[in-house]
Amino acid sequence: MTTARTTPAPADSDPECPLVARPVAFDAIDRATWDRLFAATSRVTSFSRWTVHRAWWDAYGDTAHAEYLAVAARSDPGTLRGIVPLMHRHEVEPQDAATATTLRHSHTAATVIAPGARAVFFGASYHADYATLLAAPVDLPDVARALADALAGESDATDGRPWDVLDLRRLRGDDPALAALERAFEARARRDGWRVSREQEDVCPVLSLPQGGDWESYLDGLDKKARHEIRRKIRRAEAAGENVFELVDPTPTAVDEFIALHQARWGAEGLFPDTPGGARSRRFVHRLAELEAAEGPACRLQLGRFRVGDRTVFFGVGFDDGEECLFYNAGLDPTARDLSPGVTGTAAYIRDRLAAGRRRFDFLRGDEAYKYEWGAVDEPIYRLLVERTA
Repeated sequence: MTTARTTPAPADSDPECPLVARPVAFDAIDRATWDRLFAATSRVTSFSRWTVHRAWWDAYGDTAHAEYLAVAARSDPGTLRGIVPLMHRHEVEPQDAATATTLRHSHTAATVIAPGARAVFFGASYHADYATLLAAPVDLPDVARALADALAGESDATDGRPWDVLDLRRLRGDDPALAALERAFEARARRDGWRVSREQEDVCPVLSLPQGGDWESYLDGLDKKARHEIRRKIRRAEAAGENVFELVDPTPTAVDEFIALHQARWGAEGLFPDTPGGARSRRFVHRLAELEAAEGPACRLQLGRFRVGDRTVFFGVGFDDGEECLFYNAGLDPTARDLSPGVTGTAAYIRDRLAAGRRRFDFLRGDEAYKYEWGAVDEPIYRLLVERTA
């Protein structure tokens, strides 16, 4: 991996930008400051929580180099106005094939970057479905300009090119950070020899749930065939025993139960195979659960168990911020095919979140057919590329 640092160059910075970005170690970022900026950020999701970043670095820290930037006014460097979470590595590292696991499948064509290119990504974003920078809306344009200044001013690589490509993925289409970053990079493109492009990276199918928490009203709004199949499979499961869905505390035992069901269903194609990558995934989920459990009432990680009689057939994992639910992954009992655990378990989770007053249920990245049977509609996510041309 390249070990270049991201450093600002004040002499070449935008003279009209009141902010400057400086490197900061992730461990040196004050947690209260992170939470303050997180709360102020527009279109932020649970994937930008400190807990997710901490868990990712604890599990995958040997796969990339952290390059977080602290953004503050030149006149007041002690008060952070933004945090830009970045990491760098080669676009493809030699160990990637051996350590990879499958989490999401993208079917969207994308620009292919040379494997050896020195790339800058959003920090901890390889296992996140959304990413952004942290800043209040009023500061966002200047934070983006400060980032562009910092990238343009890098000078500590021996050949003067500490990065070849800025490869920022997982940006929501309606995230104002996307437009702010694009404008900031394009403003420097001609001067610094950059080529800036935006492309759709993938889609996230999302349910818009009806007000009132009425499950039957929700089902009535689905395609007739899908509605019939869902009801038929629920009736069959109910005939086999009491159906119970419950949210459980993110304990190590609960995480292990999820992992066991996930592996039973997906095996080597899932997150937790008996490989170095699978070991990292297990470490990540356990660490995330540990950190979120310590948040007490502010915990956003959800583990949901669905039982038919005394048998657990589905175990879902998601994030819930009080307004929307992000359905991250699930484990299913493959020996319970007669109970359709994928359908009945997902139905139970959606029904629970509908009753809790949620208005959005996000299936996250990937256009798998089953998501649309629930009435999900695609929302695009984008990749912002900045490539050096000179």
